[in-house]
Amino acid sequence: MPGRVDEVIELLRRISKEKGMKAAVKHSGRAALVVGAMALLGGLMGGPPGIAVGGALGGLLGAWMKSGQFRPVPQILLELPPTEKKKLYDEAMDILKHLDWTDVVQLTTLVMGNASLQQKLAGVVTNYLSRELRAVIQYGK
Repeated sequence: MPGRVDEVIELLRRISKEKGMKAAVKHSGRAALVVGAMALLGGLMGGPPGIAVGGALGGLLGAWMKSGQFRPVPQILLELPPTEKKKLYDEAMDILKHLDWTDVVQLTTLVMGNASLQQKLAGVVTNYLSRELRAVIQYGK
């Protein structure tokens, strides 16, 4: 089974590369930490008005830090832990279960020759990343 998981993940990586998929993972925890730290620092230096100013500056800094940080989806899929790869595999197999394949080369040939399957599998990747990682997906090369 682990070999099959890796083969399907490799196929999903290929599809996401073909479609030029990139994802920006939202790190709301980091942004909240920056806002909180800046508000605390502002409060220590300027009292109640300093909290407001520090919070506002922290919010701007947090937003700036995270803007435009898109990473290639194939790289994100490669770095997923085994349990997450298995979840993604299970979702992809709902689409691939009717195909008869023995190795990744045969699977890739079958899927890359079928635009509908490619679109469905790209949708699986998009939905998974959006739901599990709260990522924003961008298409294009």
